[in-house]
Amino acid sequence: MTPRLARPVLDPAALPRLVDALVEQGWYVGEDVIDADLCAELHRELMALADHHALDPAGIGRGQAHALRRDVRGDAIRWLDRESPAQRRYLEAMGELQNALNQALFLGLFEYEAHFAHYPPGAFYQRHLDSFRGRANRVISTVGYLNPDWPADGGGEMVLFDAMDLEREVARVRPAAGTFACFLSETVPHEVLPTRLPRASIAGWFRRNASLGGRVDPAR
Repeated sequence: MTPRLARPVLDPAALPRLVDALVEQGWYVGEDVIDADLCAELHRELMALADHHALDPAGIGRGQAHALRRDVRGDAIRWLDRESPAQRRYLEAMGELQNALNQALFLGLFEYEAHFAHYPPGAFYQRHLDSFRGRANRVISTVGYLNPDWPADGGGEMVLFDAMDLEREVARVRPAAGTFACFLSETVPHEVLPTRLPRASIAGWFRRNASLGGRVDPAR
């Protein structure tokens, strides 16, 4: 019997639209982009981690500037490390996307890092940029959503803002399984609105090698 070919993690038809959107407006949002079965596997894995208290409170800043600020963000995270088949499939797909973005846009993306993000009811993340002052090696941010059957009144939307007019929304993303968003890390402000239900996603960043003067960046 001929073995069944694995379905692609990301809808191949979405890639041209994603590239065009990044060029034209600096952000992309697509529904039903991530394979539904993989979303379900990753969702089960993240919720099991949450149930076993195996997530870490997320902070803001890096290094000595890192701090826990529950008034700024209320999610808990776990970095993806390929410890499960589902994680490996997702990260391999992001590697393929990295190659495609480099070929299409000549971005020099060096590597990809990602973590699970779990927002309990009431949690949010205030408006921010994903790049850090003096450490702008995060070039493109990604968010893959995992919650099945997210209701219209569930809250937890990610809001993207105009880089030149911080009060103008350009997109509001419902955190439904299969939705995939990406945007320029240094120029697109965004926030996560308070969620009414446990909200599950994978946040990730394509990074450029910014090593300089003997300092390795990305750090290992």
